[in-house]
Order: sequence, then C-alpha cells, then structure tokens
Amino acid sequence: MASQDWSDSESVGSSVAAPSEVSTVPDKFGFLGGAQYTDESEEAVPVEVIRRREKKWLEMFSRWDSYMLKRYKKVRDRCRKGVPSALRARAWQHLCGANKQLERNPGVFNQLAEAPADPRLEDDIRKDLHRQFPLHEMFLQKGGHGQEDLFRVLKVHAQVSPDEYCQAHAPLAAVLLMQMPAEPAFWCLKAICDKYVPGYYAPGLEAIQVDGDILYKLLKKVSPSAYKHLKKHKIEPVLYMTEWFMCLFSRTLPWSSVLRVWDMFFCEGVKVMFRVGLVVLKYGLRSQVLKRCPGMYETLQALRNIEHGVMAEGFLLFQMQRLDLTEDDLQREHQRQVQKRRQTAKESGAAAANGR
Repeated sequence: MASQDWSDSESVGSSVAAPSEVSTVPDKFGFLGGAQYTDESEEAVPVEVIRRREKKWLEMFSRWDSYMLKRYKKVRDRCRKGVPSALRARAWQHLCGANKQLERNPGVFNQLAEAPADPRLEDDIRKDLHRQFPLHEMFLQKGGHGQEDLFRVLKVHAQVSPDEYCQAHAPLAAVLLMQMPAEPAFWCLKAICDKYVPGYYAPGLEAIQVDGDILYKLLKKVSPSAYKHLKKHKIEPVLYMTEWFMCLFSRTLPWSSVLRVWDMFFCEGVKVMFRVGLVVLKYGLRSQVLKRCPGMYETLQALRNIEHGVMAEGFLLFQMQRLDLTEDDLQREHQRQVQKRRQTAKESGAAAANGR
C-alpha cells in the first residue's frame, strides 16, 4: 500500500470491509462487530519484532525520565511504530504521567469511588454505561465488571471535575479500561482532560470550536477540493469533527487504528488528532465521493460513513506520515484562530458598550 497513490481512487482500501453482522467469536481485541471490529486478515507484526520492541520499551521504562528529557524523539518514533500490546497500559501511564499521579495519591481513587455522590449525577452516568462499545465483550453485560468499573471511573472523574463532566468522557474511560484497571484508567482520563485537550469539555465547547476552525483552515492546504466543497455548502467544522476530537476517534476508527492513534496521541498530543482528521477528510471527501454529494445532507452522510479502508490501520497511518503539514503550520494556524477569536470578542464587547 505504501507505494501506491490513492489520491483519487475509488478503491481506497476496498479489500477491507466493515462487518455488517455481529459475530459469535470476538476479534483479537474483544469486539463482536461494529465500526471498531478488526478484520483478522490484517497483516500481523512478526513475533520476533514484537519481542525486540518489548525489550526496547522495558529498557526505556527503566530510565524513563532520562529518555523523555534527552531522547524524546526515540520515544516518539517508537510510539509511531506502535506500542507492544503487552506494555501498552504501562506506556500510556508513563507518557501522560498517570503513574506518578497514582504514586502521589495512594488510595484517593478508591476513597472517592466509595464516597456518596449527587444521586442525579450517578443516575446520569448509569444512563450512559450501556452505550459504550456495547459489542465489546467487556461491556456486554449490564452490571458486569466492565460496566461497573466504567461507572466508578466516571463517578470519580465527575467528582474531581464537576463542571466538565459530559457523555464524551465515557468512551474515553472505556478505551482505557480495556487496557488497564480502573484506578490508573482514572488518572489517565484526568491527564487527557487536563493536559492534552484542556477546555474540550467545558461549557460552551469553545476549545473544540477553535480546533475545528484550525482543522478547516489546514484542510485548505491538504485538500483544496474538500475545503472548497465544505465552504460552498457552508458546512461548519463542529457539524462533523466534534465527536471525532472529543472522543479521540474512539467511536470512529477500527480498533487497531484507535490503538495506534492513541499510542501517538499520548506521546505527541492533540496534533495527532488533526492529522487523523485531515486524512479522513481528504480521502473521505475525495472527488469521486464529492460527485455524489450535491448538498450539506449528503456530505454529512458521507462523513458519517467513511469507507472502512480509509480508516484501516495501514492506510491511515501511512497517509498521516505523508501529509504536507509541519509543526509550524499547526502552531501558526492555532495562533491565528486564537487571535481572531480575541479580536471578535473585543469588537463584540466594544459594540455592546456603545449600545448602552
């Protein structure tokens, strides 16, 4: 796949199809079907390669602070190659600092999990449990250990961040629980909300709107045709990217892709989300698709039903690396959008003052 140019092909990843039926046998990640189901025919990494990578990661863990300070690019490159599944929980905790938070706050999670909370809050959380990856074997059973651990993580998170709790926290917590126990999952979730995407879940969702505008402007450079189409039909970014970014693509991509994206996200931050979003937009709205999208409705439907091959692990990650997008591009556009919003707020304030 790496040697082919799929820039305008009708057959992007056509050999990989999303399963339409629920299986009685889970895939290697525990899914019985749905968008996250991973086809077992996907190319596997040789065992000897996995073992070599595991040894390298174990060596990094033994000198973690030194690696992060002096050899960060090595850590980044190994995250981009994919964290070995046996060490993924440990790696994510180290990358986001959850391991240190857990050490500094022994017993805090369990205390908060057992403490009484607002009954209305608990009721709201309970209502969300069955919606989280219902085709994953861990969350199939109402009242099962998966749903109960999910409840505990969300309850504690809502107690420490009462102004920011929203439904988008549930899939994030569920992804983490598939990798690790409830206590470290909580600290990872807190790190995501506080350090990686601050403001995403605050009332008004301004941070998401800013990042949506950044994504939209970057698309102009990456795929002018998709950008022009969205602009022509006045399709605002928040209409299609809100769930992508707030749920870190966990409800959009097949699971093998989710894990690889999260490996990079925990190392490099939100810029990984922009790269994923740009690839999905570029190939999900390539010219052959746009011909079938005469208006806003058809375009949004196309974005809700991206061809499975576009999101398949091999294709997605290769195209993310190929994007003509630098760190400076992201930083400059972020500064532009923040400045633009400040100016708009300033003008609005002046107009309101003059109208008194």
